[in-house]
Amino acid sequence: MAPKDGEPISFEPISRYKYRIPKQGKMRVDGVFYGSKAILEFLEAENYASLQQLTNVATLPGIVEPALSLPDIHWGYGFPIGGVAAFDPEKGGVVSPGGIGFDINCGVRLLNSGLRREEVDPSGGRLAQDPRKVRLADALFREIPSGVGKGRKDFRLNREQLEEILLAGAGPLVERGFGEAEDLEHTESGGRLPGAALEAVSMRAYERGLTQLGTLGSGNHFLEVQYVDEIYDEKTAEAFGLQEGGVTVLIHTGSRGFGHQVCTDYVERFLEVTPKYGIELMDKQLASAPIESPEGEEYLKGMSAAANFAFANRQLITHFVRQAFEVAGYTGHGLKVLYELAHNNAKFEEHGCRRVLVHRKGATRAFGPGEKDLPEEYRFLGQPVLVPGDMGRYSFVLAGTEGAMRETFGSSAHGAGRKLSRHRAKRAARGRNIIREMGDKGIVVRAAQRGAVDEEISEAYKDVADVVEVIHGAGISRKVARLRPIIVVKG
Repeated sequence: MAPKDGEPISFEPISRYKYRIPKQGKMRVDGVFYGSKAILEFLEAENYASLQQLTNVATLPGIVEPALSLPDIHWGYGFPIGGVAAFDPEKGGVVSPGGIGFDINCGVRLLNSGLRREEVDPSGGRLAQDPRKVRLADALFREIPSGVGKGRKDFRLNREQLEEILLAGAGPLVERGFGEAEDLEHTESGGRLPGAALEAVSMRAYERGLTQLGTLGSGNHFLEVQYVDEIYDEKTAEAFGLQEGGVTVLIHTGSRGFGHQVCTDYVERFLEVTPKYGIELMDKQLASAPIESPEGEEYLKGMSAAANFAFANRQLITHFVRQAFEVAGYTGHGLKVLYELAHNNAKFEEHGCRRVLVHRKGATRAFGPGEKDLPEEYRFLGQPVLVPGDMGRYSFVLAGTEGAMRETFGSSAHGAGRKLSRHRAKRAARGRNIIREMGDKGIVVRAAQRGAVDEEISEAYKDVADVVEVIHGAGISRKVARLRPIIVVKG
């Protein structure tokens, strides 16, 4: 079998940033992970729990070599977060809700504006409570509800309208005036996953989704107004429309209670049916069904519906972000979608001349130059890859590479990756005023409650620069620009 919990995980370096866990016992394929000295120290500190999860994933039927994790790796439900696994339906490959996650199609959207930093933050970060910055922060906090279970009072869908979104994603909102056609062109998969079916979604999921479209939610979800702090690749940055000192907005959220309920429903169902298909699990959180089984096909229909809800959620938030900028006096904001990509889903893709179902959990696409799925203006350079950091430091824009297509099923890291649990982060923040500390850095924070800020302190995350060093150095994404926060709205 794969190494048991508590046993040492044996691995070997392949290159400076790439490591292999050789196939052993019931592992069907090797495990591969990407890291640096700092990442290895983190893995050792967590007693290699997330690598243990990676070896468990490697035992699942129909997996295509290798089982992967990226440098934002940390322990998750079943699969490690930062995990990537591809399954061949013709070889009995399975689909596992734990390999997608509870926040189905959680993702990030980057908006690029025509504004300069000095228009939003005239003091250059020296004055946290600059009136212009505060006015914009307050407008964003009003326009985009955040917090646990928070819904909208000014935007309600009836059942028929919600069903249209579940089947078609963000498109129906654009048709109703909540965005522009170009928004969809710069969204992964055009803002819609095909194959969704209404009958694959429970009544409870419908109930949870009706009021939550256009909301951030809680946890690590956020909205940040940022500025371009440094450019590493002038040619690509110009193609992406990024200029040093330019203002951007990063939106990070997903399918809210709707997607969580869809995942919950199918995890429970798969726990019942896994034995029927003779699937031996190293961890019950890996509950699975064959891709081509009735249960597997139904889950993919429900997952696609939840993914479409998430695409629509970020589209509606974009509309309200634009409204907030106008309310705050920035009528010439020029906010355009640079790109949107997803973190938690499963997609049928062609890799190595075969069709596989790629699970990405806390991982993102990083398609390289020439891929037909990319917007035409980015196709010759590679897909924009958005890697958020923590709220006190920086985020990065990268570009996908041919190396990612060869080595990681076209995948890259999705963020910094947690280092402390939420409980431990709150304990570390005890006795401190994190909002004031952020203000001392010139960053305005708005949040539904103080605890939401405390559990997201910078120390709770790896330094995203370490993660980016690995994926850039390993050749699976290349650095384009760095973004620093001006305003943070937390869930």
